[in-house]
Amino acid sequence: MIKLHDKQFVPFLSEEQILEAVKKIAEEVAKDYKDQVPIFVGVLNGAFMFASDFLKYYPHPCEVSFVKLSSYRGLTSTGIVETLLDVPKSIEGRSVIILEDIIDTGRTLRALVHLFSNTNVKDFKIASLFFKSELYNGEYSIDYFGMEIPDKFIVGYGLDYRELGRNLRQVYQLNQNQMINLVLFGKPGAGKGTQANFLKETYNLKHISTGDVFRYNIKNGTELGKLAQSYMDKGDLVPDEVTIKMLQDEVDNNPEASGFIFDGFPRTTAQAEALDNFLESKNMQIDATIALEADEEVLIQRLLDRGKESGRPDDQDEEKIRNRFEEYNQKTAPLKAYYEKQGKFQSVDGIGEITEITQRLQKVIDALQVA
Repeated sequence: MIKLHDKQFVPFLSEEQILEAVKKIAEEVAKDYKDQVPIFVGVLNGAFMFASDFLKYYPHPCEVSFVKLSSYRGLTSTGIVETLLDVPKSIEGRSVIILEDIIDTGRTLRALVHLFSNTNVKDFKIASLFFKSELYNGEYSIDYFGMEIPDKFIVGYGLDYRELGRNLRQVYQLNQNQMINLVLFGKPGAGKGTQANFLKETYNLKHISTGDVFRYNIKNGTELGKLAQSYMDKGDLVPDEVTIKMLQDEVDNNPEASGFIFDGFPRTTAQAEALDNFLESKNMQIDATIALEADEEVLIQRLLDRGKESGRPDDQDEEKIRNRFEEYNQKTAPLKAYYEKQGKFQSVDGIGEITEITQRLQKVIDALQVA
């Protein structure tokens, strides 16, 4: 096992397996182009090792050049492909074979096709070392590929994680066993925000607060934000499917996280089921729901004291505070039963010094990692 930045990776493909796949592609291309002098165009940075070994196996005269594109940030594609090094000029009337390290969603391939569509090449083909067929959109044919691989994030042999790992001679895949996904419960004043900050820093988790996500989408006028606002303007509740889609986007936009803390969602068993279904589609799951338990009288005094300092009106009215507690109790009860049935509900004493509470939380999470 190796560690790059904050992630651990386990062996996936040996150097021998990789070179056998490279040799396979070179032989197939050589058979088709033995009577020509093709131009091989490597896609930087990822394909430099593939291009180098490919040329060693290719037995006939050829030329080589490179283009440079960028579409990855961390563990996933950004969806935006930038051209950093353009198409070579002397390709008119020539046979061009692109040497790509990996094809997954097809976004980079689409950009490559667009780059060469304005040139007068004789023909244009794609050769990729690795091919994630389950992700590929099928828009263009893949003419040659070394091997199909599952939808796992890999590094080595030119592929990187945040620019590390390109020089590895074998390929490693992300160790997914470390991912931890939590639902955090707690009455107002129980210290959820403070503890969430501890959890996300210590375990590299992304804290997803439903309220923050809603405010972001509405403020920035995203499609989901506009949709949510349209319901709110009519005085209607925002449907669960809109909320879950916002959370999906947050998960997809934070691929480097080692897991997620869901705060403020789910609030109903229907939402809990929707969250489970979404995570299952990503080969993920909720590992534990943690409720910060605290005596209501202690929390009332804590909130009243906080209200004096912050000036928040909802923290200065004891009756309103008790109403908020009652609402929390009513909503959390069915969720507690839902997660208890799955063996995932954990209660943590939320009274004491902050460091004491964080130690209790850490004990729960460390036990999850061991399991």
